[in-house]
Amino acid sequence: MKKKFKKPKKIQLPKVQRPFKRAKPTEEKVNEALSGVPRITNETVAEHREEVLSSARKYIYPLQHSKNRVVRTSIALFLAVIIAFLVFCGLDLYKFQSTGGFVYGVTRVLPFPVAKAGHSWVSYESYLFELRRNMHYYQTQQQADFGSKTGKEQLTRLKKQAMAQVIQDAYVKQLAKANQVSVSQQAVDNEVALVRSQNRLGNNDRVFKDVLKQFWGWDQTDFKRELRQQLLQQDVVAKLDTATNARANTAIQQIKSGADFATVATTSSDDASTKANGGQYQATITPTDRNVAPIILQTLNKLGAGQTSDIVNTGYTLEILKVVDKSPTSLHAAHIQFTFQPIDTYVVPLRDKNVPHQFIRF
Repeated sequence: MKKKFKKPKKIQLPKVQRPFKRAKPTEEKVNEALSGVPRITNETVAEHREEVLSSARKYIYPLQHSKNRVVRTSIALFLAVIIAFLVFCGLDLYKFQSTGGFVYGVTRVLPFPVAKAGHSWVSYESYLFELRRNMHYYQTQQQADFGSKTGKEQLTRLKKQAMAQVIQDAYVKQLAKANQVSVSQQAVDNEVALVRSQNRLGNNDRVFKDVLKQFWGWDQTDFKRELRQQLLQQDVVAKLDTATNARANTAIQQIKSGADFATVATTSSDDASTKANGGQYQATITPTDRNVAPIILQTLNKLGAGQTSDIVNTGYTLEILKVVDKSPTSLHAAHIQFTFQPIDTYVVPLRDKNVPHQFIRF
């Protein structure tokens, strides 16, 4: 028989009693918790504040650096766009010589130069202002095709004319400044009112605007701008041409002293077509006649039969006027004319002394 083995019994070890752990009172726990917290006093508050701030800077600095990088990138992109825009406009103006509305609008904001007249810069905008109005007239009134061979040749002539005009205008402004000549807004408005009163540019605002738009592509502001420059040129000549002023003053003194108007006209007038006839106009003049200057017509309409005017400045001549006879619908008149020197008389010496430089070629 097989002998059965019995499993050995587990040995029971004596239990070891853990030492008694006394529960800590609440006050002691609080003290232990606060033992690691630095004590802040009036003497150490600055030190602890710097410690707290320094620990926060590691989170702030990355944000600042990121923000600065965004700002720098944005500025760089903005400058790149501006430079690219200026390069595009420069090529469009100086290489391709565009005359379209967009590039003209750019020149009205940015002062691109087209030439230099002495010490004065000539703006590209003034050149396009002059050129575009001539182009508009020939395209709308003469049906010019600037894309054709003859049209391109005509456009080149218009460009040269516009350039010469704006350079001359620059020298006129220099002469005006040197001689203290200026044109007031009231003088411009008075000239516009005079022209419109004689129905030379339409009898109402709508017709006036349509005429400006149809013939030159202008609005009223553009028209007044051109008129101001013309008046400035006339006033410069009127001040500098002392010889013509002296001749006119001599003639008016002779007439006021009793000299015969026709005799003075024959000996003094610059109008070869009337001086032999005592200065009398060949044609009858009506109250709305467009064959004589507006200021002459206005003066004649105010005079009575047999009356003589003082010296009248038309801008290009000095006139002494006389109404020979007058009816409600017409009149006969005579004049003594003294022609001013052309503006080139004063511009050319200045231009020769300070030669202009163009920045585009045709």
